Amino acid sequence: MESMTDDTPPARTHVRGSLDRDRVLRGAIGFADREGIEPLTIRRLADHLGVKPMTIYHYVANKEAIIDGMIDLVFDEIDRPAEDGPWRAGIRARASSLREVLRRHPWATPLMESRTSPGAATLGHHDAVLACWFRSGLPLELIAHGLAVVDAFVYGFALQEAALPFGDRPGDLTGAAEEIVVPLPEGEHVHLARFTQEYVLQPGYDFGRSFDFGLDLILDGIEAAAAR
Repeated sequence: MESMTDDTPPARTHVRGSLDRDRVLRGAIGFADREGIEPLTIRRLADHLGVKPMTIYHYVANKEAIIDGMIDLVFDEIDRPAEDGPWRAGIRARASSLREVLRRHPWATPLMESRTSPGAATLGHHDAVLACWFRSGLPLELIAHGLAVVDAFVYGFALQEAALPFGDRPGDLTGAAEEIVVPLPEGEHVHLARFTQEYVLQPGYDFGRSFDFGLDLILDGIEAAAAR
């Protein structure tokens, strides 16, 4: 049972007189984008929307139902693979879109595959992804591996990007390097210092480039496994 106690609430989004389920869920997403998912309660959401808590219950049964709806809306933001065209390009584009959506909604990453009552957008998205994998002609076992490993990579990369400290944008290691590694006494942690000075702090460095590299490694490996 969620707590109904509150700390200082965020700025309200006034929608009094025009509330519906979609506005409740989008209001919850806006709240979570700013505050995170843990502080979300019915009372705080109601305050955020400028309504009484009991009003929320006209549209959703409880906090779990709100999260189900929020995740469904997040899945609806992710580009589905095209219905035709090369399977690899479709899987790659969908993975890149998933990463970008999770950068907008970092609270959603650990919840995306956790819902026991998935909505229509969630189910439709997974069905479209499977349709793209099926176009590859790969054995079903390799398709299963591809599904699991690609999503594990994207979700893991998104968590890592969101967790890195000091950066002005997700995945920015420059701030962490300057705050943590550069001040280290000379001669300590020499390999970390070398990597930082010779790579991370060089012009053009972008942590996000490892996403494309890693995704291609996975897809190359699946195709190599099929060839074997």
